[in-house]
Amino acid sequence: MNVVYSFAPILGRGANTLILGSMPGVASLAAQQYYAHPRNAFWPIMGTLFGAGPELPYDARTERLRSQGVAIWDVLKLCTREGSLDSAIVESSIETNDFEQLFAENPGIDRVFFNGAKAAETYRRYVKSATPQVGFERLPSTSPAHAALDLQAKTRIWTDALSRGPVSGSAG
Repeated sequence: MNVVYSFAPILGRGANTLILGSMPGVASLAAQQYYAHPRNAFWPIMGTLFGAGPELPYDARTERLRSQGVAIWDVLKLCTREGSLDSAIVESSIETNDFEQLFAENPGIDRVFFNGAKAAETYRRYVKSATPQVGFERLPSTSPAHAALDLQAKTRIWTDALSRGPVSGSAG
């Protein structure tokens, strides 16, 4: 089993939207880039929403998101996992990122979107910080392992969600 570590957040001043994954997969860890797997739908969806598509260099994509008030991070700081699947995460190894500090330092974040069920479930279960002013919404995973929806369906759902105003609801 391998201990894997997440990345620092992609976060700019004035962030109002936070997108949380669970933990970077093998391709992302190797590239040291969020959502680096070529079949992951994340960057194509960000291209549709914010002009931050995979045709741009990674630094340009992340800067485009920052300029739009969008931050990216993962729920997990570290865990033990073999491979890339969320289902392979060893629950007893989970350590979460410091969301209390993140929200304290970025009070403009008023909505959180979870990239898939595992991110939402892990946040709900393990993150202890109170964030009552923040709305939460789980979106379908952009991972190629989540094949129940095609790119067009995922893009439509993500676009509908991120186009609305602040979300309301609890984590999960």
